[in-house]
Amino acid sequence: MTLHRGFALAITFAASLALHAPPSNACVWSSIDHKIGYDQSGVWNPDVYRNFLIGLSVAQVGGALWEGAESRFGKTMWQGVDAQLIGAATVGVTKRVFTRVRPSETDDPCNWFAHGSNYSFPSEEAALSAALVTPYILEYGSEYPATYGLLLLPLYVGAARLKAQAHWQSDVLFGWAIGGLAGWYAHSRKTPILIEILPHGVMVGLKKRF
Repeated sequence: MTLHRGFALAITFAASLALHAPPSNACVWSSIDHKIGYDQSGVWNPDVYRNFLIGLSVAQVGGALWEGAESRFGKTMWQGVDAQLIGAATVGVTKRVFTRVRPSETDDPCNWFAHGSNYSFPSEEAALSAALVTPYILEYGSEYPATYGLLLLPLYVGAARLKAQAHWQSDVLFGWAIGGLAGWYAHSRKTPILIEILPHGVMVGLKKRF
């Protein structure tokens, strides 16, 4: 399986959610968007997936500091950190440009540029989860196909955001796209961005000091 096929599966999943109900209006840009049944119980509880995503992100930072960027795995972890930072910055700007109203606040998915604190588009959690896994998939997917199982993380997070009625389907799709592109860019760099900025000791890693 290639990376492109893996992300195609993610897009197919989101599209299947869109088929559960007809579009609420004829807005072309938001033609796949509609509310799905509200559910924040069990694994769909925001605290569950947010704490899981935060835990993985913190573990990645800790692993990167420990391993350094001289090893293959350490470099990939630093690329994952870069990807999440790039994704978060991109989402932060985009949300403030489009100011889309969340489905929990309206039945109209075409309610864009509403100003105020309407930050539905795109999904930050979807972007961060995709950014987190993309460098690992690019680095190890061809050698270890099981690595593609990491795609389950952004799929899970995206579905949870839809069930919470916090985002429309296109919010999640664009969040995945932003995270995937951030991960691709971070992985394409010979030297991770943070390694160029932080002191040289970070490159070596803490494990060589003990």
